[in-house]
Order: sequence, then C-alpha cells, then structure tokens
Amino acid sequence: MAIALSSLEAGLIVSCQAPSDSPLHDPSIIAAMAQVAVNQGAVGIRVDTPAHVQAVRQRLPHTPIIGLWKQVYPHSEVYITPQFHHAAAIAAAGADIIALDATERPRPQGETLAEIVQRVQSELGTPIMADIDRLDAAKTAAKLGIEILGTTLYGYTAATKGQTPPAWDLLKDIVATCGGFIICEGGIASPEMAQQALKIGANAVVVGTAITGMDILVGRYHRAISRQ
Repeated sequence: MAIALSSLEAGLIVSCQAPSDSPLHDPSIIAAMAQVAVNQGAVGIRVDTPAHVQAVRQRLPHTPIIGLWKQVYPHSEVYITPQFHHAAAIAAAGADIIALDATERPRPQGETLAEIVQRVQSELGTPIMADIDRLDAAKTAAKLGIEILGTTLYGYTAATKGQTPPAWDLLKDIVATCGGFIICEGGIASPEMAQQALKIGANAVVVGTAITGMDILVGRYHRAISRQ
C-alpha cells in the first residue's frame, strides 16, 4: 500500500468515465483514454465498472487504478460502490484501490460503512478511497482506518446542497484535522486549480470532466452558442 500511495504523491489522477448512453462508454475506449492520460504524465486512473477496470488494467498493467462501481438503488442515495460485493468485483477486475461512498447516508440492503470497510480490509486487503462530502464523514472514515480521503461528493449530497466544488474549505479542514493521504476531487477545471489543491495540502488531485468529459463539455459549448 505504501508503494502505491507514494507513486500517487503530488500527482494527477485522471478519471476516465463516460455516461452509460455515450459512445465513449466502451471498455476499449475508456482504456485508450487512460493510455493517453498516462502518456501525458498522469500517475493514476480512476475508473467505473469491472469491465472498464479490467480493460484499463490490461492496457496499463503497472498504473495504479482507483476502481469503483456505480449502482443506483431506489431507496438509497448511495451509488458509488454501495455494497461489499461491488467492491469485491472491482478488486477482482484489477483495481489497486477501491473507491466507495463514505458519507453518512444510509446504504442499500442494510450494510453499514463499517461492515464494508472491515470486509474489504480483511477479505480483499485493498486500500480504500473514501468519497466524502463533509468533515464529519472524513473523520469517521479516518477512524475506520480508511487510507485515502477524497472530497469527491462535496456539493453532490443533500447535506452539501448549494455548495459548488472545488471543496477548498473542506480540503483545508481535512488536512488540518484528519491527516493521512488526501485527494482533492470534484470541480477541478484548470491546471491552476490543480496546483491550488496541492498548495492547500492535498497529496494528489483527481480531474475528470475537464479532461475526459467530452459529452458534458460539448453540451456546454452547444448550449452557450445556442443562446446567442
């Protein structure tokens, strides 16, 4: 674990994902995105679904992968690797780190965050990235022994509704309070923002939409032009 985390230190992690209805949502295309990112200096890749993790692993056998599996349940707002079996599938596909929702929201099917973390630690032996939204969630994750804290869900939960990432204040609080390996993720839209995250104290930065979000970015340009 120490070797994997040290390889991410002060580096750029690129989130290579695409909407499920996008032509880009294909394992070979996601793997090609990941290859481009690594060719240009990315130190790690964040990727969704076992199939995409496996494709990236095959193409990049030595690159650290943060894997997750988004699943939507009708009675829970938690969707990033919500249950243990999702984490197990992501680990089996080749992920080095498992990202999961570590907010204080109820999880589907009765599993608690503590139970999932314990099983990942004991059965999979894989480091965890806690996707959190608030400082209280970060503190809880740290107490559970989660190795990586990420600001991923700031602005995307009911508790942070109306807040716009990047989560600069939250990042400062986590750095001051929790320590550990901290990743700034969410709303990083320029190289200057990535630099700022590291200056505040993040150990690494995840950038997604601003680099790989072609569907979203083209839509923004189109809507802006159409309003002229």
